[in-house]
Amino acid sequence: MKICIPVEENKGLESIAYNHFGTAPFFLIYDLENEQIKVIKNGDLNHSHGMCQPLKALGGENVDAILVGGIGAGALMKLNNQGIKVYRVANETVLKNIELLKRNELTEFSINNSCNHHDCSH
Repeated sequence: MKICIPVEENKGLESIAYNHFGTAPFFLIYDLENEQIKVIKNGDLNHSHGMCQPLKALGGENVDAILVGGIGAGALMKLNNQGIKVYRVANETVLKNIELLKRNELTEFSINNSCNHHDCSH
């Protein structure tokens, strides 16, 4: 299983999970099976409001889940339609959030609890 965690700066597993998918400067892709990390720059960082292209942002990486503090409804629907689940993170390190996911302790985002504007507080 591959997990994507948006982050503001790359500190590996000690990075802090970012609070919004579309504006995250980087994505850490963590492979649970071989415990390897890949870092990619957000390829869609400068998109217009409402025009997020999450698969473009991921640079073509195939992931099974995204762990993030917040995400817009449009991006959430696009990801869900591709079979990618999106979970709300705790304000913790990437490693801590991966551990929470493994224990099924993260809540999956739904349209009802997604962001509906850029200034939403998570």
